[in-house]
Amino acid sequence: MNTAVQVRTRPLKEGFGAEILDVDLQRADESTIQAVVDTFHRHGAILLRGQTMSPGDLVDFISNFGEPEDHTLKEFTVPGHPKVYVLSNKVVDGKPIGAHNDGVGWHTDYSYKPEPVMATMLYAVETPAEGSDTLLADCVAAWNALTPAEQARYDGKIVHHSYQHFMRNREFGARELSDELKAANPDVFHPLVRTHPADGRKALWPSTGTVIEVMGMPKQEGLDLVQGAVDWVIQDRFVHRHKWQVGDVLMWDNRCTLHTGTLYDDTKYIRLMHRLWVRGDKPY
Repeated sequence: MNTAVQVRTRPLKEGFGAEILDVDLQRADESTIQAVVDTFHRHGAILLRGQTMSPGDLVDFISNFGEPEDHTLKEFTVPGHPKVYVLSNKVVDGKPIGAHNDGVGWHTDYSYKPEPVMATMLYAVETPAEGSDTLLADCVAAWNALTPAEQARYDGKIVHHSYQHFMRNREFGARELSDELKAANPDVFHPLVRTHPADGRKALWPSTGTVIEVMGMPKQEGLDLVQGAVDWVIQDRFVHRHKWQVGDVLMWDNRCTLHTGTLYDDTKYIRLMHRLWVRGDKPY
């Protein structure tokens, strides 16, 4: 798409992502914001550094990409801003203010929903001096690097995802779901190879945590197939490692990426991030 404004960019990694330079999101005009949106859809991820954004600013900005998505768990949303979720190890008055170690393990957000979120955005409020990196895997490049025979092993496979399974077995904060959450989050079935609606590019689209089986395959054989896809996607050659600075806005396209957080010394450092999602559509 042509835009009236051309933003200056540089790749996050060769062939993937774009750091958008010299744009202040609080002051950017409509044409500049549209150029930012267009850049996102072309490149799979965008980074804008040095931003100063309130929770309201973040909601306003992400609304340019689509409708902000709600969060399954509500207890760590920002008061007055239910679309803004807090990721943090900070404790105030004896209570945690955010989810700690959320997002560790390669995955795509809301893979347990019929319409997984299209985009995830993180904004850095406080960052550790070391650790807590975010890794993004380019699933399009990973798909394109497969031989035709390897692509045929994955194409057409349908994967069974379960939020209940994920929450019961996750490494950090495992829990049994209430009957209400179970009813609101039934199991879903998604393709292992996903087509991007913007331009038809294909992505190898596995995940971890939510996967129970591959339909039509013996259980362990199916799980091994998915794990093999994950192992392929997360090779260094397909992965961008983002090292956080305060004021970073990092946003990625869940339709063509996997991501994970990394651990840090939570006895020594404080991490505080705001996370927002954009509503997505049914994978095909």
